[in-house]
Amino acid sequence: MKGKLDRNEIDKVLDILKDLYPDAQSELNFTNPFELLIATILSAQSTDKRVNLVTSDLFKKYKTPKDFLSLNQEELGAKIKSIGFYRNKSKNILNTCRILVEEYDSQVPNNREDLMKLPGVGRKTANVVMSNAFGEDAIAVDTHVFRVSNRIGIADSDNVKDTEIDLMNNINKELWSDAHHWLIFHGRRICKARKPRCEECPLIKYCLYYKNVISK
Repeated sequence: MKGKLDRNEIDKVLDILKDLYPDAQSELNFTNPFELLIATILSAQSTDKRVNLVTSDLFKKYKTPKDFLSLNQEELGAKIKSIGFYRNKSKNILNTCRILVEEYDSQVPNNREDLMKLPGVGRKTANVVMSNAFGEDAIAVDTHVFRVSNRIGIADSDNVKDTEIDLMNNINKELWSDAHHWLIFHGRRICKARKPRCEECPLIKYCLYYKNVISK
């Protein structure tokens, strides 16, 4: 890894990202915790844009866990077929809906531990729901957060779990959820995976990837 910025530098990076993306928020469309849970399960290995296209029709007819359970796995799979891994996702969604009905009175649990017991829900998905649906401070490390934070030097880890720990240690708790969105927006718009647009990035003064890889 390339090392890590000091706390003062990290704070300055976060200030720049805040100014750059003042309105950053989830780009998944949802109106309640259940819709966000389903949309986030669908978003794995897919784009928010693609998920929103599918859920715009899906959520009009299927609004509750019981509504989804009126479908079998093949029927749900046909409705989400344009999203990657649709067979596995349809299976997980229906099993999750069954548990929500049987154990949680059709309500989405508002704690990470119970969320992570649901099929198709890992720590990242649980953190997304906790942050965006329930207003809890959380950092969900998706591919963008992982890439951008380690490139810049806010984190210095080679796996998702340790990256989340780094970010929790290096960012004030009250900024966790906002910083999560800032990093995602930056990864989608400038710090892209294959061709980062470093020439227009306001973070190059601090970014360790730029200093150690691009500018050499």
